[in-house]
Amino acid sequence: MDALSLLPDYSKLSTESRSRLVIITAQRARQLMQGARPALPTKHTKPTTIALEEMLKGKIHFLVGKEAQKAMKDARKQRERELEKLTMAQVAGADAAEIKKDPSVVADDSKPAEASEDD
Repeated sequence: MDALSLLPDYSKLSTESRSRLVIITAQRARQLMQGARPALPTKHTKPTTIALEEMLKGKIHFLVGKEAQKAMKDARKQRERELEKLTMAQVAGADAAEIKKDPSVVADDSKPAEASEDD
């Protein structure tokens, strides 16, 4: 007997394959483990069970094909922009700290005075 055939309303799911159901549910479970809130109230406590329930009740929205590739590319660009902003903020903070240092301690980059013949 097929375990997935026991799931309620399997024929009404928006996925066209069982493997896609597993992949989407696993990705959602990972999100839940990383701190995402469940999309619906549930009596379950395990992230995989919550993710499966959300999937079966149609609470998970997902993209496939070119739409998914574009969304992943946009998300990667957004992460890169955020990382660049954080890096620039840290660099600006380091420059500000350098300016606040004691001005009496200054590096002397001038050439040393040549010794005169009178000494």
